[in-house]
Amino acid sequence: MTTNDTPYAAATQLFDVQGMTCGHCERAVTQAVQSADPGATVRIDRSTGRVEVGNATTPRAALAAAIAEEGYTVAP
Repeated sequence: MTTNDTPYAAATQLFDVQGMTCGHCERAVTQAVQSADPGATVRIDRSTGRVEVGNATTPRAALAAAIAEEGYTVAP
């Protein structure tokens, strides 16, 4: 039997984020996510408010909190 040292699978996580209105907003959200999880990839569709985080090993709640700390609302 093998064990996985990472408690969270590196999977794609989707977030609905309100308040992103410009390129600066996209950069702020991207930097917030990557500060919490440096290996994560971030794709943002500003028109829909969708943030896709790939290769994340950080818990969803921690990523959502990092985005919220930047001043954006993350839908549950």
